[in-house]
Amino acid sequence: MEQKELNRRMPYNSWSFVIVLTIALGLAPILGEPHIWGKIRWIAGGAVGMKLIDWGDFFMHGAPWVLLIRLGIIELKSRMKSAKA
Repeated sequence: MEQKELNRRMPYNSWSFVIVLTIALGLAPILGEPHIWGKIRWIAGGAVGMKLIDWGDFFMHGAPWVLLIRLGIIELKSRMKSAKA
């Protein structure tokens, strides 16, 4: 199956956009403990007392990390494919 080339004009496929988003939203607040880290610890502890707004907060602060990991995997696959050719 042939893979399509990434459309770099889409913001979620742009390294600069995803990195800025990860720093700004994924690590918010910059000073102190980032929300995502607190939510991960809360979930690892059983998520006792988590409400819908807490889950929304987890997904909001986690989405940039998912985009960053996704873009990294796509880039690695692309480099491995070009190295084989």
